[in-house]
Amino acid sequence: MDNMTSKTLLPLHRRMLLEMGENIKMARLRRRLTTTQVAERANITRTTLYAIERGAETVSMGAYFSVLVALRLEHDILLLAKDDEFGRKLQDAELVVKKRAPKRKAEHEGK
Repeated sequence: MDNMTSKTLLPLHRRMLLEMGENIKMARLRRRLTTTQVAERANITRTTLYAIERGAETVSMGAYFSVLVALRLEHDILLLAKDDEFGRKLQDAELVVKKRAPKRKAEHEGK
């Protein structure tokens, strides 16, 4: 499979992207910014911005990030995978706990 072929997302993941797009759109509207203003500030086309606001899976992460910067929400990107509870559990499960060597009896015990 080459990089140009896209995989179909599961319905749950599709809904998550839709929600993210809606959140971005609401952030733009709360700031009373037009699609033209945000697209220009993000250096993307209005068509790409519309796709982002619809949660399109074909838009690059860089374009999403540029819109977050234009909306002054760039620090939100740092929240991605911040609380990797599952990953930490996997890591902890692989930790090797070294056993202590048994205590040696004194060589001259009883002498």
